[in-house]
Amino acid sequence: MTPETFLRSLFDRAVSVADPMQSLAQALPLKPEGRCVVIGAGKASARMAEAVEAEWGPCEGLVITRYGYGRPCEGIEIVEAAHPVPDAAGAAATQRLLRLVEGLGADDFVLALISGGGSALLTAPAGNITLAEKQALTQAMLASGAPIGDMNGIRKQISAVKGGKLAAAAYPARMLALMISDVPGDAPGEIASGPTVGDPGDAALALRKLQEFGIEPAPSIRHFLEQGGDPVAVDDPRLSKVENVIYAAPSQSLQAAADLAVQQGIAVQNLGDSIEGEARDVAREHADRAMRAGENTLLLSGGELTVTRRGDGLGGPNAEYMLAMAIAMDGHAEIHALACDTDGVDGAAEVAGAVIGPETLAKARKAGLDPQAALDANDAHSFFAAIGDQVVPGPTLTNVNDFRAILVAPKFQQKEV
Repeated sequence: MTPETFLRSLFDRAVSVADPMQSLAQALPLKPEGRCVVIGAGKASARMAEAVEAEWGPCEGLVITRYGYGRPCEGIEIVEAAHPVPDAAGAAATQRLLRLVEGLGADDFVLALISGGGSALLTAPAGNITLAEKQALTQAMLASGAPIGDMNGIRKQISAVKGGKLAAAAYPARMLALMISDVPGDAPGEIASGPTVGDPGDAALALRKLQEFGIEPAPSIRHFLEQGGDPVAVDDPRLSKVENVIYAAPSQSLQAAADLAVQQGIAVQNLGDSIEGEARDVAREHADRAMRAGENTLLLSGGELTVTRRGDGLGGPNAEYMLAMAIAMDGHAEIHALACDTDGVDGAAEVAGAVIGPETLAKARKAGLDPQAALDANDAHSFFAAIGDQVVPGPTLTNVNDFRAILVAPKFQQKEV
């Protein structure tokens, strides 16, 4: 086994333990008596629905997932929509989902399946805000390098479904929300912008954050926020019948990868599952750590990095992290690395991420590429496509955020396990 295939096996292991078909059943109660409605949104929601029906049989319901992430279900309807920028399909499906729960009574039960990606897929602009205005704001926030927590806080304030509003719409029905975390810190209110969790933020803070990121919102958005929005507070009585449960998280996937490495006699340094920051800056810091680490050491980390767009290339935070690291390593003879998004999509590209090794920069020069120019243009995906070092698993049907592994192994050799 080469270092590259070993790193890929770690990524595959991290993804597999977060597969809803492998992990959801343990968190699922017996199917309640009476009317039971299954709803959900996120990149993993269709797979979650499939796992529910594997245990409960055909169910009534509707979930919204990303294009290409649908799964066969007998009763639950699967609708595909756009991510990361919302589209009309997501907006129409969200309105249908709201109508499905708004007529429920106190004896009814709602199972909500929530995973990362739901912020874009659950699309119901508040007030007089249009879908086009929300799309423009989303694109501006993605390009600004804003941390995901700040983006979600703004999204909640201008949504008719996020920040606890979906759960409020289902009241007085009982609700269990099962979640796969893709956010640093695993806060339920941050996953998919918390459609079943009250919002402790405020509209004035959202306006200040937009100003901080240099974003001028559409007049309707500014007006709505200046009027205070329409938040659902954490202690709102309509949330009293909601239980929120995170059953899969990045820490579990990192631990599974670490266990696999230990079986190979490799020392593991877990840098944490909640790392945030500019991708290229974190890459340089991790490169320095790796060059100071001992032989046969694996550095693992998760979290969600960001990219401030300076150029017009095709890239994502994992690929940009890898490109910046390759430049920082400058052909270091003992270090190999992989960075991928566990949902299979890095940024807006159908690519999970990339791998690098001692030969990366030499391959680039042979192909006539300038690594620094590619980084300056935010064109990491094109760079790795040209040298054949992209990781393209296709839809993984789950989402526990970024997975990064750096192997310091001059004499790496697979052991029999």
